[in-house]
Amino acid sequence: MNERAISSVLIAGGGIVGCSAAAALRKKLPAVRVIVVAVPPPADALADRIACTLPSIADFHHDIGLSEADAILRAGSGFRLGTRFEDWTQGASYIHGYGDYGRSLAASAFYQHWLRANAAGEAAPFDSYSGAVGFAAAGRFLPPEKSPVAQLSNYAYGLHIDPERYCMMMRAYALHLGAEECGSSIQDVHLRDDGFIDRVTVDGSETRADLFVDASGPAALLRSRIDREWLDWSELFTCDRFMMSEEAVQSDAPALDQAIALEQGWRWEASSPFRRSSGLVYSSNHLSNENARRLLPGATEVTLKPGRFDNPWAKNCVAIGDSAIAIEPLEWTNLHLAHSAIDRLVAMMPDRDCNPVELWDYNRQVTAEADRVRDFVLLHYAASKRDEPFWDDAVSRPLPSSLQHTLTQFRERGRLPFYEEETFARDSWAAVLIGQGVIPRRLDPLLDGVPPKESLRAMEQLRSAIHAAIAPAPTQTAYLRNLALQENR
Repeated sequence: MNERAISSVLIAGGGIVGCSAAAALRKKLPAVRVIVVAVPPPADALADRIACTLPSIADFHHDIGLSEADAILRAGSGFRLGTRFEDWTQGASYIHGYGDYGRSLAASAFYQHWLRANAAGEAAPFDSYSGAVGFAAAGRFLPPEKSPVAQLSNYAYGLHIDPERYCMMMRAYALHLGAEECGSSIQDVHLRDDGFIDRVTVDGSETRADLFVDASGPAALLRSRIDREWLDWSELFTCDRFMMSEEAVQSDAPALDQAIALEQGWRWEASSPFRRSSGLVYSSNHLSNENARRLLPGATEVTLKPGRFDNPWAKNCVAIGDSAIAIEPLEWTNLHLAHSAIDRLVAMMPDRDCNPVELWDYNRQVTAEADRVRDFVLLHYAASKRDEPFWDDAVSRPLPSSLQHTLTQFRERGRLPFYEEETFARDSWAAVLIGQGVIPRRLDPLLDGVPPKESLRAMEQLRSAIHAAIAPAPTQTAYLRNLALQENR
């Protein structure tokens, strides 16, 4: 037995992120004692508050042993297949659906064939070749493993969660696995001479652990005591305010949410079967808080400070969720980044020495993923085409070199460079670029291997087959009802 093995972990944060970390650690490392200080998530902890999630949430549930009945039925979640973007380019709209668009023909990606057909004026809308978009447009749903559509063009789905019910479910699951709760308020953090955290004062009592996980939100109550080396992204992002409101509903929830561009920012609408959320993300330089409250009555504004820790993991403290990375909710990456960090924390668990070499690789992977998420979110602004002052401001902001490289490559010949730790696959990048009207200057020469008429015929056959296969599928409400009946048998 390794005498230096980590035997206890203290998690600061009683929201979705903290409870998810507790469940994952207890499930994967059952010999480790997990203590949760149930600090309530603050208003600016978006990973704990946003209802929309990416398809990766299903993998996280599977990894920690949560069933569909737990994560969907008991938590009141619904399915989501993508986002409809409206008015980001002169009144046009498009859908970013999850999964593939069409399928590759010969040596070229499907979107390259679409670009050639589009140049000839013969292409149907790009998103009409997506299984996810087809299901959403038809108001139907089946998971990929139960649908022939996945054989034609694979697709994926995330969830619309009810954050309050989902957090209660995850907390109960973490406690079921053996996590312990210890108070809800951190009064002090005590460091050793070497800079490691020695103990924390919780509700007046001191608690020790080998490793500390900070899921307390942007304030980073633990991690910020070691250092505050923060990479500020404020120069890149125009929006610096966020507002959200929720209301209880009971309805047939759509599988698409909406991100609608406004004169001074953007707003969203999303629904789970039991809750509807609306939000507004804007720039205080272009819209006063008073006028923002008129657009979303009853909501309270929260300041956004986009950026990330240079090193989310330092000494024996690792920041996850909004404690590590702060980014606006466009494309709903907040909880995904938290889950991804938790996966890495479990897989890369060091011993009590927290050797800098091991922490370096964790930090390299986490920050590389965060930086490409930042690029993907910024892409929506960089490729926008509106003429209001907010949007002039947004497109004039400097771009990270990695995003500039991606845009240059795509605008020239439709190529999308590979980056390690990418959250969004090639077809997601293509969906947003094409959706916002970014068309390459030249076609890919690899297309010459397939005559235009042949590729157009294959594209149309594929599109017809996708839509024919979707037609018999049940509605989301009918699928959920059947799932509940199966669970109750």
